[in-house]
Amino acid sequence: MTAKGAARNDRGRPRELTGRMVLMWLVGFFGVVAAVNAVMMAAAISTFAGLDSDSPYQAGLAFDQEIAAARAQQALHWQVQAKVTTTDEGRTLVEIFARDANGAPLSGLGATATLVHPTDRRLDRDLAISEDGPGHFRGVTGPAVGQWDVVIDLTREGTRQFRTKNRVVLR
Repeated sequence: MTAKGAARNDRGRPRELTGRMVLMWLVGFFGVVAAVNAVMMAAAISTFAGLDSDSPYQAGLAFDQEIAAARAQQALHWQVQAKVTTTDEGRTLVEIFARDANGAPLSGLGATATLVHPTDRRLDRDLAISEDGPGHFRGVTGPAVGQWDVVIDLTREGTRQFRTKNRVVLR
């Protein structure tokens, strides 16, 4: 049985498909698939450790302290609002308004703010925050487009009194 274009052996006859040849093709195919999978796994493992923090163990130990800080923050009944806008120059402006439980502006506080990218910590941006008046802070950073978490810390005498984290979408 001959077919046009069929592979021929040295004697001019078509090659016969044997069980050994089928086995070699199957082993070769799955060998290539396994090799590609091994390369892809090695690349994935070497480029991303899968950890959200540098030291998950230390973060776990600090969890009880965070719970105590959150309870102390809640007892203050402070009203902290942040306004995140884009300026005409394309920069990102963060304004913070801090009031006590009675609605009076808080004074004597230090403030820090960070724009945290949800998926890539390399894009995080610290803002230089300055106090414009009692309970009013503002800071500016470069252009930021997309989803960001705004993390605001208010401190008094070096001790964190208040922390908030909110998701914003900047255009």
